[in-house]
Amino acid sequence: METESKQILKELKGIRNDIEYLKGHLTVADALLTDDDLESIREAEKDLKAGKTKRLI
Repeated sequence: METESKQILKELKGIRNDIEYLKGHLTVADALLTDDDLESIREAEKDLKAGKTKRLI
């Protein structure tokens, strides 16, 4: 049982390290839309209104 607990703690520490790494490497820029993205969204909205496409949800 103790060996299993130690293994679980080791795995949790590894996961914590992975999360810390990701937190340090994600930036606000990852969440921003580019001008290209915005244009694509506008075009898709126009196509939807014109009946050229339909919602999947």
